[in-house]
Amino acid sequence: MNVKNERDSILELFLTFARIGLFTFGGGYAMIPLIEDICVEKKKWITHDEMMNLAVIAESTPGPIAINCATFVGFRQGGLAGAAAATVGMTVPSFCIIFLISLFLDDFLTITWIAHAFMGIKIAVGILIVDAAVKMIRKMKKRPVPLAFLICAFLAMLLIDIFALRISSITLMLTAGVISLAIFLAGRGNGMNRQEPGNGGDAE
Repeated sequence: MNVKNERDSILELFLTFARIGLFTFGGGYAMIPLIEDICVEKKKWITHDEMMNLAVIAESTPGPIAINCATFVGFRQGGLAGAAAATVGMTVPSFCIIFLISLFLDDFLTITWIAHAFMGIKIAVGILIVDAAVKMIRKMKKRPVPLAFLICAFLAMLLIDIFALRISSITLMLTAGVISLAIFLAGRGNGMNRQEPGNGGDAE
C-alpha cells in the first residue's frame, strides 16, 4: 500500500466511525447494528463471525463497547494509525456534543419541550438496545451449549432485576466463561481418551 492509499484508508476509517458516532443514539449497544451494517455488509472489513467475537471481546474488556469495536476494526484495516483514526472518529462527535451541552446543562434540562423529548428518547434507546440483542441472538450459532448459556443468563438477569440483587453482570460473564472453558476442556479430554490406541496399537 503506497502512502496515498494508506492516507485515504486512514481518512476513510476516521470519517466512517465519525458518522457512526455522530448519528447513532443510545450508546454502544445501539451502535452495534450500524457498525455491523457498515463494516460487515457494506465495506467487508470484517466477517459476521468476527463481529460476534468482537462484540464479546469488546464487552469483556475495559472501555465502551463501541469504541473498542472501532479500535479493533481500525487496527485490522490500518494498523496503529487505523486504530487511532477509528477511535478518534468514534469519540470526537460525542465529546463535542456533550461538551456543548455541559456548558448550558442547567438551563438545558429546564426547557419543557427538551425534558419531554428525553422521555421519548429513553424509550427509543431501549428499543435500539433490544434490537441489537435480537440481531445478535439470531446470528448466534444454534448449538445446545450457547442456547443453554443464553437461557440461563436471561433468567439470571431477570431474577436479579426482580429481586434487586447486588450481582454484577461482570460476575455472570466470568462465570459463563469459566463454565464454557470447563466444558471445552472436559470434551477435549474425552476426545483424547477415545483416540488413545490400545496396547500394541494395530500390530498383530
